[in-house]
Amino acid sequence: MKPYVFITRKLPEETIVELTEKFEVKMWEHEDIPAPREVMLAEAKKASGMITMLSDKIDEELLSAGENLKVVANLAVGFDNIDLKAATERGIIVSNTPDVLTETTADLSFALLMAAARRIVEAAEYIKAGMWEGWSPYLLAGHDVYGKTMGIVGMGKIGEAVARRAKGFGMEILYHNRSRKPEAEKEIGAVYSSFEDLVTKADYVVSLAPLTDETRNLFTADVFAKMKKSAIFINAGRGPVVDELALYEALKSGEIAAAGLDVFEKEPITTDHPLLELPNVTAIPHIGSASTETRTTMIKLCCSNVKSVLTGDSPKTIVNKEVLQ
Repeated sequence: MKPYVFITRKLPEETIVELTEKFEVKMWEHEDIPAPREVMLAEAKKASGMITMLSDKIDEELLSAGENLKVVANLAVGFDNIDLKAATERGIIVSNTPDVLTETTADLSFALLMAAARRIVEAAEYIKAGMWEGWSPYLLAGHDVYGKTMGIVGMGKIGEAVARRAKGFGMEILYHNRSRKPEAEKEIGAVYSSFEDLVTKADYVVSLAPLTDETRNLFTADVFAKMKKSAIFINAGRGPVVDELALYEALKSGEIAAAGLDVFEKEPITTDHPLLELPNVTAIPHIGSASTETRTTMIKLCCSNVKSVLTGDSPKTIVNKEVLQ
């Protein structure tokens, strides 16, 4: 009997050939609607391997249900949706998709910064609504990017890639990270800064931090109060690092100038989300790595990891390496 693999979203058949040639594979029927909890639990009971999304809750209950479960391949760099401790205790390998999405996510992060700074989305909606009746000096005037100061919170590989782009725009680059990055300081000219100094000095505060106990609700009302009134806040990392009510109040009161957001505390958000009421918010639906090429590469990496585990080999990218010891 072939091992059974469950994929929690509908993916193009051509991207999962590596699995369908060797295993029994079932996909959830929707591309963008998560499988209900009861379906996830039922599939986990049967599965030897699962390919999951960052929005899927892979907790102790689900992992315990997976009596035959050997591998969970998360289609993301992050894995805070998975109870890593519970998986490790059960000998279940957890893999992710690092590196392959670095440049794509950096492209999006910088594009989001520029869109928020220059009010691109607002301007596009303005002209489509037939509101453009003439030219005026300050019509939809935004903020310059070139030569300004960027502060990056979370200087991982994506942070370094964003910093390289900022260098091309003549920006001064500050960064805050758990550990210093001497190579980035030397090659890019990035300057290590305390968190407080960074948020005080930066024209653009870019959050690319992973979600940990230390970073959850890192950006509070007090933090936004320390930023420049002209500051623009960008979050392309993880939504729960921000107190969204505090961000809303800071934007509404003019305490900071604008925000560009790819991630939110709870996803997906609905049209009545308070942040969507504000004209100085550029909001997009968690599409950091969403280029066709990169998403296909991510899917194939997940498939490769599942295949490796189920055929007795080591996966290319494993989160809980202690399982192999």
